[in-house]
Amino acid sequence: MASTLEQLKNNLETALGGRIVSLTPALGEITVVVNAADYLAVAKTLHDDPGLAFAQLMDLCGVDYSAYGDGAWEGRRFAAISHLLSMEHNWRVRLRVFAPDDDFPLVDTLTGIWPNANWYEREAFDLFGIMFSGHPDLRRILTDYSFIGHPFRKDFPISGQVEMRYDPLQKRVIYQPVTIEPREITPRVIREDQYGDLGKH
Repeated sequence: MASTLEQLKNNLETALGGRIVSLTPALGEITVVVNAADYLAVAKTLHDDPGLAFAQLMDLCGVDYSAYGDGAWEGRRFAAISHLLSMEHNWRVRLRVFAPDDDFPLVDTLTGIWPNANWYEREAFDLFGIMFSGHPDLRRILTDYSFIGHPFRKDFPISGQVEMRYDPLQKRVIYQPVTIEPREITPRVIREDQYGDLGKH
């Protein structure tokens, strides 16, 4: 396993060169971080280079790093992370790119390289607000088109911002401000001396 990872690491360094911000082998996988300006070119190289041949995009997701490491994180807030598979070489790589602007997170779309990135990127947009430049149909995919905000962001309120209900007078579904009071529930801990000790009865 180590020799395969070492070979992949060498191939990545040869093909990508100075476009690599960091390359980290851990837990049997390699994570490559690149700048947003190089993201599309790097993805194309990962797909087209015969020494890499990452023909399949297995997953793409968004991440909000704003509270990462108990607030110790000092890097960019939003990242798009792609998981790629090379069936030809039987290896995987994780590609991570940070959006350069936290207020308007924007990176290139990968739909021109891996068409199945379409729905993954729509999900990252819907849940995290990450924009994908050049995406053919970037719109919400899991929430309502009229939904306000992006629910997987760390600063999104747990109870949401609006709720919907059926109004019998208007005979339709309406939206209204959330009526649930925010509260924190601390569970009561019950400790018994003999709890779980089946041998002493």
